Amino acid sequence: MTESTPRPASGANFTLRAGSSTVVVASLAAALRSYECGGVALTETWGDGDIPAGGGGILLAPWPNRVAGGRWTLHGKEQQLDITEPSKGNASHGLLRNTGYRAVHTGPSDVVLEAEVFPQHGYPFHLRHQATYSLTEEQLTVTQELTNLSPEAAPFALGAHPYLKISDVPTEELTLRILADEVFESDERSIPTGKRPVSGQHDLRSGRRIGDIQLDAAFTGLGAVEGRHEHVLSAPDGRRVTLWADESFAYVHVYVSTSYPAVAIEPMTAPANAFNSGEGLRWLEPGASFSARWGILPALG
Repeated sequence: MTESTPRPASGANFTLRAGSSTVVVASLAAALRSYECGGVALTETWGDGDIPAGGGGILLAPWPNRVAGGRWTLHGKEQQLDITEPSKGNASHGLLRNTGYRAVHTGPSDVVLEAEVFPQHGYPFHLRHQATYSLTEEQLTVTQELTNLSPEAAPFALGAHPYLKISDVPTEELTLRILADEVFESDERSIPTGKRPVSGQHDLRSGRRIGDIQLDAAFTGLGAVEGRHEHVLSAPDGRRVTLWADESFAYVHVYVSTSYPAVAIEPMTAPANAFNSGEGLRWLEPGASFSARWGILPALG
């Protein structure tokens, strides 16, 4: 594991290597900057002078996705978060998107980064978020752990925002399979208004070609494969890349757009606006920790 120089706009970068695989992790938002296997890029990246476009690769705490209007109620008192998505008037992607994480362990094929959420308007809690990236020749594993340093229980959810691809295949030719029975319906601010059974382009259980769909939706009712959820992008020649997540990540947001050369497959422990709906929301007791794990598994042979 080496730190690259000079330092990019996304802060210190850490390079992990195992066999023919290379991963770069940025200290900004503990983001997955790149993952390559045998010279094939499996995730979208960004330049040294840039920060992650569209939230690409960043980790999300203490909530993923959005809080409607940045407002929610804590023990009968209204809380107001900063509006970080001005176009829709929401608080988006948690409180660490613009935070530089510090490395607490570095190795040739793994790195542990951590950052703190300090008490602030809209979220009066003190938390520590730790991210462990571990690379083997077979796959990348990411463990996210949240610890409550506050004297009272804190509400939270976790998520991640990787963009996946198989770089030597045009993205529109890839097929996406998501084993989900339900999709969230959302309003014009991308806030969920309800759920319904999947149908049409939202039914990805048998796989759909990326060029035939355009999605920006969250799913739940996820099927499990050997105790974990698996979301698969596959090429016409049978090669594939799987984003897997443990059962804590009971939700996944999928963003498919012709304007972006990759597919966002975002594991989440709760859907958008969970601070208001309560769906999937967890409460972390003082001094307690919660961890969840996801990863990327290529099959390119």
